[in-house]
Amino acid sequence: MSATHTRFRPDRQLTVRMLITMFLLGLLYVAFVAVLVALLKSWILVVVIAAGLLAAQYWYSDKIALLAMHAQEVSAQEQPRLHGVVDRLCATADMPKPRIAISHVDMPNAFATGRNADHAVLCVTTGLLRRLETEELEGVLAHELSHVAHRDVAVITIASFLGVLAGLLVRFAFYSELFGGRRNDQNTALLLALIMTVSAVVYAISFLLIRALSRYRELAADRAAATLTARPSALASALTKVSGDIARIPTEDLRTAQPFNAFFFTPALGDGATLYNLFSTHPTLERRLAQLAKISVQLGEPA
Repeated sequence: MSATHTRFRPDRQLTVRMLITMFLLGLLYVAFVAVLVALLKSWILVVVIAAGLLAAQYWYSDKIALLAMHAQEVSAQEQPRLHGVVDRLCATADMPKPRIAISHVDMPNAFATGRNADHAVLCVTTGLLRRLETEELEGVLAHELSHVAHRDVAVITIASFLGVLAGLLVRFAFYSELFGGRRNDQNTALLLALIMTVSAVVYAISFLLIRALSRYRELAADRAAATLTARPSALASALTKVSGDIARIPTEDLRTAQPFNAFFFTPALGDGATLYNLFSTHPTLERRLAQLAKISVQLGEPA
C-alpha cells in the first residue's frame, strides 16, 4: 500500500489510514460472517458470489472503466502532448508508464485505474485537454499517477467488498423470501427482517469508512502531485477551472458520470451539492486549495 519503487514520496499518514480502515472493515467482516452463520444455511453462496464480483472488479477494473466511459487507448502519434506530459512525469517519478486513453466527452476530468502500476491505464477527457494549459494538465496527471503509485484503486476495490456483500445479501434474502413459497411463515419473515437490518447497518458503516478513506487519499494525491511537479499553484488552477466548469455541465450528463466519482480527479457535482459533500468521495474544493496554498508556501513557489 505504499509507493514503492517510485519517487513519489511515501505517505505514512495515508498508509496508516489505509491499514486502520482495512482493520476496521476486517472486524466488521468477521462480525458479519458470524451473523450469517447464525441466521442462514446458504450464506456461503452469497460470499462466493460477492468474492467473484470482487475478483472480476479487481482484475478487470481497467477494461470495465474504459468501456463504461466509452474511452479508447491512444498512441503517442495520436496525442503527442498528452503522451509527452505522461512520459516526463513517469521519468521523474521513476515508475512504469501506464496505458493512455481518451474519453470523448466535454466534461473535464481524468482518472486512473488498474490493479497495479504494470496494469494501469490513465484516461483523460477531451474536455479536460481542451481547457487546461500544459502545466495544469501536468498537475492533474501527476495526481492520477500518485493513485497508481500508492495502489489506491486496489485498496478501494478490496475495501468495497463488504458493501457489495451486504447489498447482495439483501437481494438474496428478498428473492429467497419472494419466490421461496414461505411468505406466510412468521419465522421466515422475522429472519428476513433481521438479515436486511444487519446488512443495512454493515453497508452504512463500510460506506462511511470507505468515503473517509477516499477523501483522505485525494488529499494525499494532491500533496504527492504538488511535491513531484513543484508547482502546487498549477494544480490549484486546474482544480478551480475543472470544478467551475463541471458545475455548468448539464445535470443529465453529471448523473451519468456520478457512478465513477470515486475514480475522478474531481467529482461530477453540480450546484446545490452541499448535502452530497458530507458523503462525498472527495474533500471540498476549499480544503484542497487550502492544502495546496500551504504546500506552495513550504516549497517557496513564486506567487
